[in-house]
Amino acid sequence: MVRKYVLGTVDYIDKTDGTVTFRTCLKERNKVVLQIGTCDATRALKVAKMVEQDVAGIDLNMGCPKLFSLVGKMGAALLKEPEIATNILKTLVDNLSIPVTCKIRVLPDLDKTLELCELLQSTGISAIAVHGRTVNERPQHMNRNDVLKKISDRLAIPVIANGGSKEIQKYSDIFKFKEITGCSSVMLARAAQWNCSIFSKEGLLPMEDVIKSYLKYAVDCDNSPSNTKYCIQNILREQQESTLGKKFLSSQTLEQICDLWNLIDYCLSKKKEFEEKGLLGRSQVSPMREDGKQDEGQASNKRKISEEEDVTLMHCAFLRNNYVTDLELPKTILHKWTQTQRKKMPNYDTQQKGKLFQSIVTVDGRRYGSSFWEKNKKWAEQGAALVCLFSLGLVNKKALATNCNVPC
Repeated sequence: MVRKYVLGTVDYIDKTDGTVTFRTCLKERNKVVLQIGTCDATRALKVAKMVEQDVAGIDLNMGCPKLFSLVGKMGAALLKEPEIATNILKTLVDNLSIPVTCKIRVLPDLDKTLELCELLQSTGISAIAVHGRTVNERPQHMNRNDVLKKISDRLAIPVIANGGSKEIQKYSDIFKFKEITGCSSVMLARAAQWNCSIFSKEGLLPMEDVIKSYLKYAVDCDNSPSNTKYCIQNILREQQESTLGKKFLSSQTLEQICDLWNLIDYCLSKKKEFEEKGLLGRSQVSPMREDGKQDEGQASNKRKISEEEDVTLMHCAFLRNNYVTDLELPKTILHKWTQTQRKKMPNYDTQQKGKLFQSIVTVDGRRYGSSFWEKNKKWAEQGAALVCLFSLGLVNKKALATNCNVPC
């Protein structure tokens, strides 16, 4: 866990590759509930204790029907494993100072659904969220609001109604759904992803306004480009096929996304502000040493590229979405150039540290590499090839900066 005072956030980071797995802040401290997918009580408690002081509650996911959850015996797989589910919930309830809840889906049989809900209630959970579709049903199927009503009538704890996004087009529809199901509150997923102003009493805001407002939050919190893109995709929906939508789909960095909505100046000024205050971004990530500390140049069995002699070095990232076809890839262009110049084919020497990779390419007796640590071997080699192309004059730095391969 890292407290980022520049952003005012608390970050939980995978230190092997710099990925932020969970980011929160004081503003949402008493509102955000962390939902976990697990099939192991001990592991669940370990994670919950880690975040206990930074979230308002812990929720056990027992409703996800995705294959990765089912194969991992998580999510909806727990509906068939009530003993495992109750053990996880009881362990969390008995050892945490914050509320514990769970989210389930209804079973095909009403009596078995009610029986399961009562069993889960007996673990001491503070509330239960129920999605009104079975594991095999999807959004096109009707939500079983009548079953939610029966569950809410049966249980003593608050029941949170879920699965009604199809019926909710405006703010007042939320309360209609709540009244029909007789539940204590309502949980929205798709409707909130489509337009989060669904929670506004004043009515829905235009999509353009929502995206711009969201993008400013994303920039202010240094949100990852991939997550930012995912959220905007859910807002755009069918508009992804428009001219703007297609440009958006080809974007890969926060700068590129902001540029599409005329927020590039805001993005760059914030980026500069963060850097001046000492915030490290993904580009500054280096692998962990065996003792668990960040590798900042201490002694190691393997030499870093920056320590190699006679290597032309640049801090250059490879961004796959900048290249429409394989023929445009740096390695392809470099390979073709060496053939045309009747030189030996490029030779790549790649090293791996933890989950990260760096590569050196040798061309015509000279070596080139990027100091940027990539998440896979192929991208590391492409990055090295890109540095070589720049050094050979086959690509200029302005183009690299425009495409966000190098810092602007």
